[in-house]
Amino acid sequence: MPPKRSASSSKRKASPEVSEISDTESLKPVKKKTKRAKKDNVDNGQPTNLVIPVSISFPPKTDGVLRMSSWNVSGLMASMKKGFETYVKAEDADILVLTETKVNDKPNSFFPSMYPYQYWSISSTKGYAGTTVLCKQEPMSVKLDFPMHKDNTEAAKGRLIVLEYPNTWIIGTYVPNAGQNLKNIDYKATWNDAFAGYIHELSKSKPVIWMGDINCAPTSIDLSNSKANWNKTPGHTQVEVDGFKKILNSASTDSNETESSKAKLVDVWRHLHPELGHYTYFSYRFRCREKQIGWRLDMFIASEALLPRIKMCEIRSEIYGASDHCPVVLEIEGPL
Repeated sequence: MPPKRSASSSKRKASPEVSEISDTESLKPVKKKTKRAKKDNVDNGQPTNLVIPVSISFPPKTDGVLRMSSWNVSGLMASMKKGFETYVKAEDADILVLTETKVNDKPNSFFPSMYPYQYWSISSTKGYAGTTVLCKQEPMSVKLDFPMHKDNTEAAKGRLIVLEYPNTWIIGTYVPNAGQNLKNIDYKATWNDAFAGYIHELSKSKPVIWMGDINCAPTSIDLSNSKANWNKTPGHTQVEVDGFKKILNSASTDSNETESSKAKLVDVWRHLHPELGHYTYFSYRFRCREKQIGWRLDMFIASEALLPRIKMCEIRSEIYGASDHCPVVLEIEGPL
């Protein structure tokens, strides 16, 4: 399991040159005192609100289309005091994945009428990590272990939940981060390597949809200030990017497998928005939201065979303030 954070803070201390990420951090480049340096970041078109809107509405779901949402809530109990319920009810997702819940026990009553099927993966470390999947449709099976990892159950706690439906695997993850000063990068590399093998084994039988906080900004347009962060900041190192690419390309070339299982995995939002520099995480510190200094860490990854059925994948950019992350949603046509 990842090393325990210090008791004084769940996040590392930040200096004026550091823009903190919940489980990863973003370095803010030190700029020379020139006229150009006065502008902190280019306006990327995302809203800059600091609290979640009081009234929220989204386009209604179409018949025959399922909606999924993935949201790093950065502490469920805290998020529930800042507009969590407003978003959840407005989105009305058929599957809702919550990451970094930080809960120590499964709540006694948590939207029971809305989500009758609930699965909680809780970290062994108190107030740390945590992954939850809430569903309207009962899965055929639920897996809370990590059979490809040497630590199996422990490596999955707070990090990994797998649901099996007749035609699809649904995977929710809160991927470990590389830690302050990249001290956990070897652990993360091992986790990613094991996960690449696991998702490949799952995809042998049916396509997969993997969602959650991936804790990696894989390209330079997936974060502000890529040059200043490259190989210095957790989430944007060669080791992590290579690990992410390995997962995407983990499908087998075994001629005995089906075409759908051989197909690679696709970062759906990036596939639909190949040049857009939008982010899902903005630190509460240093006015990062107002300056639009952020990272795209929360994603939907799907088997390539599912792309024709995917109707949309969007960042809910206005849903900010209940967490320092924004939710990401995906709609897919047909049954799971």
